[in-house]
Amino acid sequence: MKTKILTLTGLLPLLPTAAGFAQQERPNIIFIMSDDHARQAMSIYGHPVGQVAPTPHIDRIGHEGAVFMNNYCCNSISGPSRAAILTGKHSHKNGFMKNWAKGFDGSQQTLPKVLQQNGYQTAVIGKWHLISRPTGFDHWMILNDQGDYCNPHFITENDTTQHTGYVTDLITSFTKEWLDGRDKAKPFFLMMHHKAVHRNWVPAERHYRLYENTHFPMPDNYFDTYEGRFAASKQEMNIYRDMYEGHDLKMVTGTDSRTLLFDPWPNAFLNTMTPQEQDRFFEAYRERNNAFYSHPRTSGEVAEWKYQRYMQDYMATVKSVDESVGEILNYLQETGLDKNTIVVYTTDQGFYLGEHGWFDKRFMYEESFEMPMVMRWPGHIRPQTCVEGLTQNIDFAPTFLDMCGISAPEDMQGISFKPLVEKGKTPSGWRRSLYYHYYEFPGFHSVRAHCGVKMERYKLIHFYKEDLWELYDLKTDPTEMNNIYAKKGTEKITGTLKKELVRLQQQYDVPKEYCK
Repeated sequence: MKTKILTLTGLLPLLPTAAGFAQQERPNIIFIMSDDHARQAMSIYGHPVGQVAPTPHIDRIGHEGAVFMNNYCCNSISGPSRAAILTGKHSHKNGFMKNWAKGFDGSQQTLPKVLQQNGYQTAVIGKWHLISRPTGFDHWMILNDQGDYCNPHFITENDTTQHTGYVTDLITSFTKEWLDGRDKAKPFFLMMHHKAVHRNWVPAERHYRLYENTHFPMPDNYFDTYEGRFAASKQEMNIYRDMYEGHDLKMVTGTDSRTLLFDPWPNAFLNTMTPQEQDRFFEAYRERNNAFYSHPRTSGEVAEWKYQRYMQDYMATVKSVDESVGEILNYLQETGLDKNTIVVYTTDQGFYLGEHGWFDKRFMYEESFEMPMVMRWPGHIRPQTCVEGLTQNIDFAPTFLDMCGISAPEDMQGISFKPLVEKGKTPSGWRRSLYYHYYEFPGFHSVRAHCGVKMERYKLIHFYKEDLWELYDLKTDPTEMNNIYAKKGTEKITGTLKKELVRLQQQYDVPKEYCK
């Protein structure tokens, strides 16, 4: 569901640009990125879910700066998205195409390295997920792989240490500690990467019961039958068929020996909790779980119950991220850093909150392709600016460099969207299409490999291994339920999109073996 912000002001007069940095202090950048935070779950976008469970602190960045309405990833999966952000290049160019590929090549040119070379102090704290040790950072403190929600291990250049506490709170505390001790003679670039809101959505203990009595609106296509969409019919990311009842949905009481079907790790997420923490966890869920098991339910009722449990935990996990953002914004204000610090909040890709019956991401459909983002830069971005132009995560690196008065290296494939946020409108000649490519098949969730092109109204997707095509009119079919490929009357637009797909593949130098 596409939504619009209701409180936007008019356009801006021209504001100071990076050209005058010889006379001005160069800006700091705090890049806050969560994992799997759906646009639907950020209340600034106006989606019904976000209205039920608002995110006021994340919204504050957008209200005081810009909200991106058409920002997308180039490969909807965690590691590849992070690699694209670091390098400004598509997956085939930076070499990290799949989550479980060989590790990210840290010897290549990256955004933090270029900033370092230009006098910036750099740091990354939190989730890394690139099967490598970070390079280009003066300080790094990262989670082990996905990390744990409770009492997680953090890796530094010197050691790996388990820390007591909730992962979102710890990342926030470590971030403020670094800010306190940084070299104050230098501008800084800080990547604060949250584990949340990644599967399996374990809220902070203070939020276990936050939404236990909240009823979340269910998508109209929750019981999608996937007619006319082969790849959609073959996925394994359905909430009521594929979610693990223990690991994901916490359908355990802690007092019985119930065996949950198809669940390889029914209680694995409890392993880092103390016995006392485990007891409090089970106590928080026991009454609701006992109520579920107390009487028979139809398959439809079970499916709807599982959706509500998923959303209650997902949004309770979002709550801590929103609190973290508020804590960082307050820190910046208290220290005076807010006046010259660019603050970005985004996520590594979109996520399904029951649309098509799904959780997870990967597909080029809007919910997982789109990448919600808000950005604040006092004196440069006018409050409540709405960015409508097509932007992508390969654009982040050249944009940040542009904002710091640094030329982007020629090998970066993205383009700076600084003019969009400073002028408050899309300049003439701005890009009209985006390229997408997902590679990880066979793989977890069984989403077929595909590439595609998105334009303002239409989207064309090619599942190239099976040579199957899908075409969507996003104006008349925003939830992408009706594949109109090869339907009478679509010949002209199909031809246009196929030519544009080939043009983009040539522009980005995509090897032919990755398209067939």
